[in-house]
Amino acid sequence: MASVEHGVADVIIIGGSYAGLSAAMALGRALRSVLIIDSGLPCNRQAPHSHNFITQDGEAPGAIAAKAREQVLGYPTVRLIDGRASAASKLEDRFEVTTEAGDRYAGRKLLFATGVTDLMPDIPGFAECWGISVAHCPYCHGYEVRDTTIGVVGNGDMGFEFARLISNWTNRLTLFTDGPSTLTDEQRSALELHAIPIVEPRLRQLEHENGQIVNLLLDDESRHPMTTLFARTPFVQHCAIPEQLGCAIDEPGYIVVDDFKRTTVSGVYAAGDNTTMLRSVAGAVAAGGLAGAMINKELIEESFHRAAGHA
Repeated sequence: MASVEHGVADVIIIGGSYAGLSAAMALGRALRSVLIIDSGLPCNRQAPHSHNFITQDGEAPGAIAAKAREQVLGYPTVRLIDGRASAASKLEDRFEVTTEAGDRYAGRKLLFATGVTDLMPDIPGFAECWGISVAHCPYCHGYEVRDTTIGVVGNGDMGFEFARLISNWTNRLTLFTDGPSTLTDEQRSALELHAIPIVEPRLRQLEHENGQIVNLLLDDESRHPMTTLFARTPFVQHCAIPEQLGCAIDEPGYIVVDDFKRTTVSGVYAAGDNTTMLRSVAGAVAAGGLAGAMINKELIEESFHRAAGHA
């Protein structure tokens, strides 16, 4: 397919969910020309409700995003295309982004608001329950399942810390180590003192009804009735382009950014779930708004620098 090259925008934003749209609003209000490229695959697309975000508590994530998109596209300098960025390169004074459709776009600055892809374990029912009755964040989902029968999947230090955190929401909690426990004696004693059972057989299946867990089935044939399971799955960056451009990735797998959301590559920013383990809609919106303001500030500084150079 022949490629099509378009004009140069001030900023290209790859990812049009909460962080990307928030950044686009800040930039649109700063009179910047902005192009958003979005593939339409947010990581919370299965979640029926979003919480812990004032004015939007309990709203469907898709409804929040749809309203945000409508408001952001009300700014005449902002446009959005549905597509997937496949490559990007840094030229002398701009970045060039190519989409899977073969189109090429250029921008002076680049923001990745691309999120992460959660890797589902090979356990029947797990993926179907993810975001519905299998959750990763108690601040997003804990209140709605307070005082119910809850499980935590984890082992070692992570399992202990996660179980200790979730115990704030229920006293009917079980830690499933999904294999032989690697808890220390001290950790095991602390959990026992708080009446948190430790169950070691491996998970075999999540029995559920339309994503709502009914029982957790283990390899020893035991069944554990349950309303919610908290788990932290491994992940990969949803978009590989930042690493290809040379952006540093930390040991857990997040894009390294400074307090202003700048990556280690000049002119490239990142915001949202791709930069932090603290994943929430509210956090992504805040990060995107900051990134948009900082990108605009950098563009202004460059404009003044160029003018001074020609004075």
